[in-house]
Amino acid sequence: MIGGLSPDVFDAVRTSLCVAAGATVFAALLGIPLGLLVGLSEFPLKRLVVTLFNTLMAVPTVVVGLFVYGFLSRQGPLGILGLLFTPTAIVIGGTLLAAPIVANYALASVRGADSRIVPTTLTLGAGRFRAVATLAGEIRFGILAAVIAGFGRVVSEVGVAMMLGGNIRGYTRTMTTAIALETSKGEFAFGMALGIVLMLVALVVNLFLNLLQRR
Repeated sequence: MIGGLSPDVFDAVRTSLCVAAGATVFAALLGIPLGLLVGLSEFPLKRLVVTLFNTLMAVPTVVVGLFVYGFLSRQGPLGILGLLFTPTAIVIGGTLLAAPIVANYALASVRGADSRIVPTTLTLGAGRFRAVATLAGEIRFGILAAVIAGFGRVVSEVGVAMMLGGNIRGYTRTMTTAIALETSKGEFAFGMALGIVLMLVALVVNLFLNLLQRR
């Protein structure tokens, strides 16, 4: 079934993996430092910031899509860039979806680490950056789990991809948007083929995540 629909299936798979990978990279660059910063710092509004992280994790994808759409549309402040209905727009939306998840995982990893790592490293004469890098090395599996969880969030969502990408065949059509479209048209074989691929991707991601958590 998958082989018979290979051109459209593989276009959708390629687009999904590319935009998910791009969004995950940017989410990691934003979320990991933010999670480490909040985890290692003590300030009056820390509990509020953590609550905000948790709230952002639960925001529906369609709300994120609507927010980014407002910025990228012709009437929006970034409309001049012409990014709406492009893979870049999906990457931007995916980044906003995944960043809170990555930050929360990184924060949880810091909380679960030995609290003596940073002070001990500083006592030995290392700088602040070196101390944080040492901590990051100790919680590397937690950070990697954060990245994988962010990837899983982006690759399986449909709202952002549909609103910001426009579901353009061969360009911005992802596995999830293709499943939604083709199933609504009665093309169940195509939708099932993509559903199987998406399930396999999700299975691999979750197996890898479970392996890291056992460590």
